[in-house]
Amino acid sequence: MADYMLQISYSTAAYAALIKRPENRIEAVRKVIEKLGGKLGGFWFAFGDHDLVGMIEMPDNVAAAAFAMAVSAGGACKNVKTTPLLKLEEGMEAMKKAGTCGYKPVGGKK
Repeated sequence: MADYMLQISYSTAAYAALIKRPENRIEAVRKVIEKLGGKLGGFWFAFGDHDLVGMIEMPDNVAAAAFAMAVSAGGACKNVKTTPLLKLEEGMEAMKKAGTCGYKPVGGKK
């Protein structure tokens, strides 16, 4: 399973509807994530550019993209950003591979 961070911004119409009739959407979201083979980590309201921040586990990028597409297509969210996350061990492995891959920058020494 891979980890993903979601950053979501509600549309003004969605916020107006939620203010008029507050609703915890977590169970509806959990069902969709589980149907795609994933697991809900948690969601939090946030200040700033995004209204919600969430952590989910999905079996692969296709499942994560399917979830993001479904949420985006629903119309209640004006912005859905999905960021794949690496575990610290995976990041360390990537650093080691980067150090041995042989990449040379433009104008870099051979």
